[in-house]
Amino acid sequence: MSQQNYVVVGGSKGIGLGLTERLLARGGDVTVVSRSADQLPNNPNLHHLVADVTQDTINAADLPGTIHGLAYCPGSINLGPLRGLKSEAMTSDFQLNVVGAVTCLQASLAAMKAAGNSSMVTFSTVAVCQGLPMHASVAAAKGAVEGLTRSLAAELAPKIRVNCVAPSLTDTPLAEKLLASDQKRAAMAERHPLKRIGTVDDIAAIAEFLLTDVSGWITGQIIGVDGGMSSVRA
Repeated sequence: MSQQNYVVVGGSKGIGLGLTERLLARGGDVTVVSRSADQLPNNPNLHHLVADVTQDTINAADLPGTIHGLAYCPGSINLGPLRGLKSEAMTSDFQLNVVGAVTCLQASLAAMKAAGNSSMVTFSTVAVCQGLPMHASVAAAKGAVEGLTRSLAAELAPKIRVNCVAPSLTDTPLAEKLLASDQKRAAMAERHPLKRIGTVDDIAAIAEFLLTDVSGWITGQIIGVDGGMSSVRA
């Protein structure tokens, strides 16, 4: 099999890092786009492009000439009651989660087409399909991500597949405030039918599957990886 080139935006921590490590382990060549190297491993097949997707322009010339898979991993957990919700915070969530995904795809599009068959993975949240208090801003932004995913899947078929992973609470640096004590961890685990919190690898494994040819007949899907929260009442 020829070398597979992947771009992981936000691939230096959390789920993005987990996905980066899985793609490297399968022999892929991975370009990580992120603000800092954080915990990136030392690997000759790993390349780091320093950029903030909310401020910087991503140039196609800085990316591989062919891209077999693009993962857009940045996200936010901006939680709070409606009375304190600021328009600036909602705009920031939308810019990061939706506009950033579009601009990264636009920079990658020619190289994805050059690959012949390619795949993009976006990330949503269980809070889009399962109404949760205090989640108005992030649910609105990620709801837009789900609509964007379906629209792009239709527009870019048949050569580029686009799918979305919708996790519940996962043990990442982004969620550390929600999991700051044993009591909080136990309470959060209890909310899920499977009675545990998601791990980075739970989510990264599905993203890897969607980026590779083994999922070659899947596009336009929102896949819940959420311990059963979106569909099961135990």
